[in-house]
Amino acid sequence: MSWKIYKSNDHYIQGDLLSTHSSESAALKNAKKNINYSKTFKEESKEEIVIWLDDADGIPAGIIIKSIKGTKRLRQSKKEE
Repeated sequence: MSWKIYKSNDHYIQGDLLSTHSSESAALKNAKKNINYSKTFKEESKEEIVIWLDDADGIPAGIIIKSIKGTKRLRQSKKEE
């Protein structure tokens, strides 16, 4: 899956989609160029990886998101009779 860069607009942190990239480093480089941020915070979960982009005052300026491909299926065992 790809990394998506969103810039905060007046109402939402995940406001305007700026670009998509195949690597994390390319996404961070493009975000530094287009979004004025000074701090990053990375959160990982089973469903997605989120990098928060904050300005010097701690106000969210944007977000980078990567959805992890697919979900793991649970195998159902056969019932014993």
